[in-house]
Amino acid sequence: MSKPKLFSRSLITVSASLLFFVVSFFVLVVVMSAYAMDKFKVSAAEAGLAISIFVVGSLASRLVFSRWIEKVGQKKVLCLGLFLNLIITLLYFIAHDILFLYGIRFLHGAAFGIVTSTAATIAANLIPKERRGEGLAYFNLSPTLGNGIGPFLGMFIYQHSGFNMVFVVSTITASLSLLLGIFTSVPEIKLTLQQTAELKGFSLRNFLEPKAIPISIFLTVIIMSYSIVVSFLTPYAIEVNLLESASFFFIGYSAAVFFTRPLIGRLFDFKGANLIIYPAILLFSVSMLMVSQSYFGYVLLLSAVLLGIACGSISSLVQTITVQLSPQHRLGIANSTYFVFYDLGVAIGPLLFGILLPLAGYRKAFALFALITFACIILYYYLHGKKASIINKEKNKV
Repeated sequence: MSKPKLFSRSLITVSASLLFFVVSFFVLVVVMSAYAMDKFKVSAAEAGLAISIFVVGSLASRLVFSRWIEKVGQKKVLCLGLFLNLIITLLYFIAHDILFLYGIRFLHGAAFGIVTSTAATIAANLIPKERRGEGLAYFNLSPTLGNGIGPFLGMFIYQHSGFNMVFVVSTITASLSLLLGIFTSVPEIKLTLQQTAELKGFSLRNFLEPKAIPISIFLTVIIMSYSIVVSFLTPYAIEVNLLESASFFFIGYSAAVFFTRPLIGRLFDFKGANLIIYPAILLFSVSMLMVSQSYFGYVLLLSAVLLGIACGSISSLVQTITVQLSPQHRLGIANSTYFVFYDLGVAIGPLLFGILLPLAGYRKAFALFALITFACIILYYYLHGKKASIINKEKNKV
Protein backbone atom coordinates (compact mmCIF):
# COMPACT_ATOMS: atom_id res chain seq x y z
CA MET A 1 0.00 0.00 0.00
CA SER A 2 1.47 3.36 -1.08
CA LYS A 3 1.92 6.19 1.40
CA PRO A 4 -0.47 9.16 1.16
CA LYS A 5 1.01 12.31 -0.41
CA LEU A 6 2.82 14.43 2.15
CA PHE A 7 3.59 17.75 0.45
CA SER A 8 1.10 20.13 -1.15
CA ARG A 9 1.30 23.69 -2.43
CA SER A 10 -0.55 24.95 0.63
CA LEU A 11 1.78 23.17 3.04
CA ILE A 12 4.80 24.66 1.26
CA THR A 13 3.46 28.24 1.24
CA VAL A 14 2.34 28.20 4.88
CA SER A 15 5.74 26.74 5.84
CA ALA A 16 7.55 29.49 3.92
CA SER A 17 5.33 32.14 5.48
CA LEU A 18 6.11 30.84 8.95
CA LEU A 19 9.84 30.74 8.13
CA PHE A 20 9.95 34.46 7.27
CA PHE A 21 7.73 35.27 10.24
CA VAL A 22 10.03 33.49 12.68
CA VAL A 23 13.09 35.15 11.14
CA SER A 24 11.44 38.56 11.56
CA PHE A 25 10.80 37.79 15.21
CA PHE A 26 14.07 36.12 16.24
CA VAL A 27 16.30 38.58 14.42
CA LEU A 28 15.16 40.87 17.24
CA VAL A 29 15.17 38.45 20.18
CA VAL A 30 18.87 37.66 20.09
CA VAL A 31 19.85 41.35 20.40
CA MET A 32 16.96 42.51 22.60
CA SER A 33 18.73 42.09 25.94
CA ALA A 34 21.84 43.90 24.64
CA TYR A 35 19.60 46.59 23.08
CA ALA A 36 17.71 47.21 26.33
CA MET A 37 20.86 47.31 28.45
CA ASP A 38 22.74 49.52 25.97
CA LYS A 39 20.04 52.04 25.03
CA PHE A 40 18.01 52.26 28.24
CA LYS A 41 20.80 51.39 30.73
CA VAL A 42 18.74 48.73 32.54
CA SER A 43 19.88 45.69 34.53
CA ALA A 44 20.15 42.14 33.17
CA ALA A 45 16.92 41.19 34.94
CA GLU A 46 15.07 44.15 33.39
CA ALA A 47 16.52 43.28 30.00
CA GLY A 48 15.32 39.70 30.47
CA LEU A 49 11.84 41.07 31.13
CA ALA A 50 11.98 42.90 27.78
CA ILE A 51 12.34 39.47 26.18
CA SER A 52 9.95 37.57 28.42
CA ILE A 53 7.05 40.01 28.55
CA PHE A 54 6.08 39.06 25.02
CA VAL A 55 4.89 35.76 26.49
CA VAL A 56 2.08 37.52 28.35
CA GLY A 57 0.75 38.80 25.05
CA SER A 58 1.37 35.46 23.39
CA LEU A 59 -0.47 33.54 26.10
CA ALA A 60 -3.41 35.93 26.00
CA SER A 61 -3.76 35.71 22.21
CA ARG A 62 -3.43 31.93 22.18
CA LEU A 63 -6.12 31.51 24.80
CA VAL A 64 -8.45 33.92 23.01
CA PHE A 65 -7.87 32.82 19.42
CA SER A 66 -7.33 29.05 19.84
CA ARG A 67 -11.01 28.23 19.66
CA TRP A 68 -11.61 30.84 16.94
CA ILE A 69 -9.20 29.27 14.46
CA GLU A 70 -11.80 26.78 13.25
CA LYS A 71 -14.84 28.97 13.96
CA VAL A 72 -13.69 32.12 12.11
CA GLY A 73 -11.44 30.43 9.54
CA GLN A 74 -7.81 29.42 9.59
CA LYS A 75 -6.61 31.71 6.79
CA LYS A 76 -8.40 34.78 8.16
CA VAL A 77 -6.82 34.33 11.58
CA LEU A 78 -3.38 33.67 10.06
CA CYS A 79 -3.45 36.81 7.89
CA LEU A 80 -4.69 38.89 10.83
CA GLY A 81 -1.69 37.79 12.90
CA LEU A 82 0.76 38.41 10.06
CA PHE A 83 -0.62 41.91 9.44
CA LEU A 84 -0.41 42.79 13.15
CA ASN A 85 3.16 41.50 13.20
CA LEU A 86 4.18 43.88 10.41
CA ILE A 87 2.57 46.91 12.06
CA ILE A 88 4.08 46.11 15.46
CA THR A 89 7.56 45.60 14.00
CA LEU A 90 7.50 49.19 12.76
CA LEU A 91 6.98 50.41 16.33
CA TYR A 92 10.52 49.38 17.31
CA PHE A 93 11.83 52.35 15.32
CA ILE A 94 10.16 54.80 17.71
CA ALA A 95 10.82 53.08 21.08
CA HIS A 96 11.93 55.87 23.44
CA ASP A 97 12.01 54.22 26.87
CA ILE A 98 11.93 50.80 28.51
CA LEU A 99 8.20 50.93 29.30
CA PHE A 100 7.38 51.64 25.68
CA LEU A 101 9.60 48.72 24.69
CA TYR A 102 7.71 46.48 27.13
CA GLY A 103 4.47 47.50 25.45
CA ILE A 104 5.82 46.69 21.99
CA ARG A 105 7.05 43.30 23.22
CA PHE A 106 3.62 42.53 24.66
CA LEU A 107 1.88 43.33 21.36
CA HIS A 108 4.52 41.44 19.40
CA GLY A 109 3.88 38.44 21.62
CA ALA A 110 0.16 38.62 20.81
CA ALA A 111 0.90 38.50 17.08
CA PHE A 112 3.42 35.69 17.63
CA GLY A 113 0.81 33.62 19.46
CA ILE A 114 -1.80 34.06 16.74
CA VAL A 115 0.51 33.21 13.84
CA THR A 116 2.35 30.21 15.27
CA SER A 117 -0.78 28.51 16.63
CA THR A 118 -2.73 29.04 13.40
CA ALA A 119 0.08 28.03 11.04
CA ALA A 120 0.66 24.82 13.02
CA THR A 121 -3.06 24.03 12.92
CA ILE A 122 -3.19 24.57 9.17
CA ALA A 123 -0.20 22.25 8.70
CA ALA A 124 -1.65 19.54 10.96
CA ASN A 125 -4.87 19.58 8.93
CA LEU A 126 -2.96 19.34 5.64
CA ILE A 127 -0.75 16.41 6.70
CA PRO A 128 -2.14 12.84 6.45
CA LYS A 129 -2.62 11.23 9.87
CA GLU A 130 -0.48 8.22 8.91
CA ARG A 131 2.51 10.50 8.27
CA ARG A 132 1.92 13.16 10.91
CA GLY A 133 5.22 12.58 12.74
CA GLU A 134 7.21 12.90 9.52
CA GLY A 135 5.04 15.69 8.13
CA LEU A 136 5.19 17.87 11.22
CA ALA A 137 8.94 17.24 11.38
CA TYR A 138 9.31 18.73 7.90
CA PHE A 139 6.91 21.58 8.70
CA ASN A 140 8.79 22.39 11.89
CA LEU A 141 11.95 22.87 9.87
CA SER A 142 10.50 26.30 9.05
CA PRO A 143 10.43 27.70 12.60
CA THR A 144 13.65 25.87 13.40
CA LEU A 145 15.49 27.38 10.44
CA GLY A 146 13.98 30.71 11.42
CA ASN A 147 15.31 30.20 14.95
CA GLY A 148 18.76 29.77 13.44
CA ILE A 149 18.75 32.29 10.60
CA GLY A 150 17.08 35.03 12.65
CA PRO A 151 19.59 35.08 15.53
CA PHE A 152 22.50 34.76 13.07
CA LEU A 153 21.29 37.75 11.09
CA GLY A 154 20.55 39.67 14.27
CA MET A 155 24.02 39.16 15.72
CA PHE A 156 25.77 39.77 12.39
CA ILE A 157 23.86 42.98 11.65
CA TYR A 158 24.25 44.17 15.24
CA GLN A 159 28.03 43.81 14.98
CA HIS A 160 28.31 45.59 11.62
CA SER A 161 25.39 48.03 11.32
CA GLY A 162 23.67 48.55 14.66
CA PHE A 163 20.18 48.12 16.02
CA ASN A 164 18.22 50.17 13.45
CA MET A 165 19.33 47.91 10.60
CA VAL A 166 18.15 44.91 12.64
CA PHE A 167 14.70 46.53 12.74
CA VAL A 168 14.83 47.09 8.96
CA VAL A 169 15.54 43.41 8.27
CA SER A 170 12.76 42.41 10.66
CA THR A 171 10.31 44.64 8.75
CA ILE A 172 11.30 43.21 5.36
CA THR A 173 10.91 39.60 6.45
CA ALA A 174 7.60 40.40 8.17
CA SER A 175 6.32 41.82 4.86
CA LEU A 176 7.36 38.68 2.94
CA SER A 177 5.64 36.52 5.53
CA LEU A 178 2.36 38.41 5.10
CA LEU A 179 2.56 38.16 1.31
CA LEU A 180 3.03 34.38 1.43
CA GLY A 181 0.21 34.04 3.94
CA ILE A 182 -2.19 35.87 1.62
CA PHE A 183 -1.36 33.45 -1.21
CA THR A 184 -1.84 30.35 0.95
CA SER A 185 -4.91 28.30 0.05
CA VAL A 186 -6.47 26.72 3.13
CA PRO A 187 -9.36 24.19 3.10
CA GLU A 188 -11.57 25.27 5.98
CA ILE A 189 -13.13 22.75 8.38
CA LYS A 190 -16.90 22.90 8.86
CA LEU A 191 -17.90 22.23 12.45
CA THR A 192 -21.04 20.35 13.41
CA LEU A 193 -23.58 21.99 15.70
CA GLN A 194 -22.36 19.83 18.57
CA GLN A 195 -18.72 20.76 17.97
CA THR A 196 -19.62 24.45 17.77
CA ALA A 197 -21.50 24.18 21.04
CA GLU A 198 -18.50 22.54 22.70
CA LEU A 199 -16.35 25.58 21.90
CA LYS A 200 -18.71 27.99 23.65
CA GLY A 201 -18.35 29.07 27.26
CA PHE A 202 -15.32 29.44 29.50
CA SER A 203 -14.43 25.93 30.62
CA LEU A 204 -10.81 24.73 30.68
CA ARG A 205 -11.45 22.50 27.65
CA ASN A 206 -12.21 25.58 25.55
CA PHE A 207 -8.76 27.02 26.15
CA LEU A 208 -6.46 24.03 26.70
CA GLU A 209 -6.52 20.39 25.64
CA PRO A 210 -6.46 18.47 28.98
CA LYS A 211 -4.86 15.36 27.46
CA ALA A 212 -1.94 17.42 26.17
CA ILE A 213 -1.14 19.22 29.44
CA PRO A 214 1.19 16.60 31.06
CA ILE A 215 3.60 16.33 28.12
CA SER A 216 3.46 20.11 27.69
CA ILE A 217 4.60 20.65 31.30
CA PHE A 218 7.71 18.65 30.45
CA LEU A 219 8.21 20.86 27.39
CA THR A 220 8.12 24.00 29.56
CA VAL A 221 11.13 22.91 31.61
CA ILE A 222 13.08 21.90 28.49
CA ILE A 223 12.39 25.20 26.74
CA MET A 224 13.49 27.14 29.82
CA SER A 225 17.04 25.99 29.07
CA TYR A 226 16.81 26.72 25.35
CA SER A 227 15.41 30.20 25.99
CA ILE A 228 18.34 31.32 28.13
CA VAL A 229 20.77 30.42 25.34
CA VAL A 230 18.76 32.45 22.82
CA SER A 231 18.34 35.37 25.19
CA PHE A 232 21.79 35.66 26.77
CA LEU A 233 24.24 34.16 24.29
CA THR A 234 25.27 37.58 22.94
CA PRO A 235 26.25 39.23 26.27
CA TYR A 236 27.80 35.93 27.45
CA ALA A 237 29.89 35.66 24.27
CA ILE A 238 31.04 39.26 24.69
CA GLU A 239 32.18 38.54 28.24
CA VAL A 240 34.14 35.39 27.33
CA ASN A 241 35.51 36.83 24.05
CA LEU A 242 33.70 34.37 21.76
CA LEU A 243 31.38 36.76 19.93
CA GLU A 244 32.65 35.80 16.47
CA SER A 245 32.02 32.10 17.10
CA ALA A 246 28.70 32.86 18.77
CA SER A 247 27.49 34.60 15.61
CA PHE A 248 27.53 31.17 13.92
CA PHE A 249 25.99 29.34 16.88
CA PHE A 250 22.44 29.28 15.54
CA ILE A 251 23.58 28.36 12.05
CA GLY A 252 25.13 25.22 13.56
CA TYR A 253 21.95 24.69 15.55
CA SER A 254 19.73 24.99 12.47
CA ALA A 255 21.95 22.78 10.33
CA ALA A 256 21.77 20.00 12.93
CA VAL A 257 17.99 20.25 13.07
CA PHE A 258 17.65 20.40 9.30
CA PHE A 259 19.51 17.14 8.73
CA THR A 260 18.15 15.16 11.70
CA ARG A 261 14.52 16.22 12.21
CA PRO A 262 12.99 14.42 9.16
CA LEU A 263 14.71 11.19 10.25
CA ILE A 264 13.46 11.73 13.79
CA GLY A 265 9.91 12.20 12.50
CA ARG A 266 9.96 8.96 10.52
CA LEU A 267 11.48 7.09 13.46
CA PHE A 268 8.73 8.41 15.71
CA ASP A 269 6.00 7.14 13.35
CA PHE A 270 7.46 3.61 13.55
CA LYS A 271 9.03 3.33 17.02
CA GLY A 272 7.30 5.88 19.24
CA ALA A 273 8.60 8.80 21.32
CA ASN A 274 10.59 7.16 24.12
CA LEU A 275 13.36 5.80 21.91
CA ILE A 276 14.13 9.37 20.85
CA ILE A 277 13.27 11.62 23.79
CA TYR A 278 15.33 9.94 26.54
CA PRO A 279 18.63 10.19 24.59
CA ALA A 280 17.66 13.71 23.45
CA ILE A 281 17.30 14.88 27.06
CA LEU A 282 20.75 13.54 27.90
CA LEU A 283 22.23 15.19 24.81
CA PHE A 284 20.50 18.46 25.69
CA SER A 285 22.04 18.53 29.18
CA VAL A 286 25.50 17.79 27.74
CA SER A 287 25.16 20.64 25.25
CA MET A 288 24.17 23.07 28.02
CA LEU A 289 27.19 21.99 30.07
CA MET A 290 29.42 22.58 27.05
CA VAL A 291 28.00 26.09 26.64
CA SER A 292 28.88 26.82 30.26
CA GLN A 293 32.45 25.56 29.79
CA SER A 294 33.18 27.04 26.37
CA TYR A 295 36.66 28.55 26.40
CA PHE A 296 37.24 27.98 22.69
CA GLY A 297 35.04 28.73 19.71
CA TYR A 298 34.91 25.15 18.44
CA VAL A 299 33.47 23.96 21.77
CA LEU A 300 30.68 26.53 21.55
CA LEU A 301 29.89 25.54 17.96
CA LEU A 302 29.87 21.82 18.83
CA SER A 303 27.43 22.56 21.64
CA ALA A 304 25.20 24.29 19.06
CA VAL A 305 25.05 21.11 16.95
CA LEU A 306 24.21 18.93 19.95
CA LEU A 307 21.59 21.43 21.10
CA GLY A 308 20.02 21.44 17.64
CA ILE A 309 19.72 17.64 17.56
CA ALA A 310 18.30 17.49 21.08
CA CYS A 311 16.00 20.48 21.27
CA GLY A 312 14.83 20.09 17.68
CA SER A 313 13.83 16.49 18.30
CA ILE A 314 12.06 17.13 21.60
CA SER A 315 10.07 20.18 20.53
CA SER A 316 8.87 18.57 17.28
CA LEU A 317 7.87 15.28 18.90
CA VAL A 318 6.02 16.94 21.77
CA GLN A 319 3.98 18.91 19.25
CA THR A 320 3.19 15.72 17.33
CA ILE A 321 2.10 14.03 20.56
CA THR A 322 -0.24 16.89 21.47
CA VAL A 323 -1.81 16.74 18.00
CA GLN A 324 -2.22 12.95 18.19
CA LEU A 325 -4.01 13.25 21.51
CA SER A 326 -6.60 15.67 20.09
CA PRO A 327 -9.65 15.11 17.83
CA GLN A 328 -9.59 16.83 14.43
CA HIS A 329 -11.93 19.69 15.35
CA ARG A 330 -9.78 20.56 18.41
CA LEU A 331 -6.41 20.79 16.66
CA GLY A 332 -6.38 24.56 17.15
CA ILE A 333 -6.78 24.15 20.90
CA ALA A 334 -4.21 21.31 20.98
CA ASN A 335 -1.63 23.44 19.18
CA SER A 336 -2.47 26.36 21.45
CA THR A 337 -1.82 24.13 24.48
CA TYR A 338 1.57 23.16 23.10
CA PHE A 339 2.55 26.76 22.44
CA VAL A 340 1.17 28.09 25.75
CA PHE A 341 3.51 25.81 27.68
CA TYR A 342 6.33 26.48 25.20
CA ASP A 343 5.88 30.20 25.80
CA LEU A 344 5.90 29.69 29.55
CA GLY A 345 9.34 28.12 29.22
CA VAL A 346 10.52 31.04 27.07
CA ALA A 347 9.24 33.49 29.72
CA ILE A 348 10.42 31.75 32.87
CA GLY A 349 13.91 30.87 31.63
CA PRO A 350 15.29 34.39 31.02
CA LEU A 351 13.68 35.72 34.21
CA LEU A 352 15.28 33.01 36.36
CA PHE A 353 18.59 33.39 34.56
CA GLY A 354 18.52 37.16 34.98
CA ILE A 355 17.97 36.78 38.72
CA LEU A 356 20.64 34.07 39.03
CA LEU A 357 23.25 35.87 36.92
CA PRO A 358 24.47 38.44 39.50
CA LEU A 359 24.82 35.66 42.08
CA ALA A 360 26.55 32.97 40.03
CA GLY A 361 27.86 34.47 36.80
CA TYR A 362 27.26 33.16 33.29
CA ARG A 363 29.18 29.88 33.47
CA LYS A 364 27.69 28.60 36.74
CA ALA A 365 24.21 29.72 35.73
CA PHE A 366 24.40 27.79 32.44
CA ALA A 367 25.76 24.74 34.31
CA LEU A 368 22.84 24.84 36.74
CA PHE A 369 20.39 24.78 33.87
CA ALA A 370 22.27 21.77 32.48
CA LEU A 371 21.42 19.92 35.70
CA ILE A 372 17.79 21.01 35.50
CA THR A 373 17.64 19.67 31.95
CA PHE A 374 19.12 16.32 33.02
CA ALA A 375 16.45 16.00 35.73
CA CYS A 376 13.83 16.12 32.95
CA ILE A 377 14.47 12.41 32.36
CA ILE A 378 12.51 11.71 35.54
CA LEU A 379 9.90 14.36 34.74
CA TYR A 380 9.25 12.95 31.26
CA TYR A 381 8.96 9.38 32.56
CA TYR A 382 6.17 10.22 34.99
CA LEU A 383 4.32 12.71 32.77
CA HIS A 384 4.32 10.71 29.53
CA GLY A 385 7.14 8.19 29.05
CA LYS A 386 5.65 5.47 31.25
CA LYS A 387 2.29 5.62 29.45
CA ALA A 388 3.95 5.84 26.03
CA SER A 389 5.96 2.68 26.76
CA ILE A 390 2.78 0.72 27.52
CA ILE A 391 1.05 2.00 24.38
CA ASN A 392 4.06 1.13 22.22
CA LYS A 393 4.22 -2.42 23.60
CA GLU A 394 0.53 -2.97 22.84
CA LYS A 395 1.05 -1.58 19.34
CA ASN A 396 3.93 -3.99 18.68
CA LYS A 397 1.82 -6.95 19.83
CA VAL A 398 -0.81 -6.07 17.23
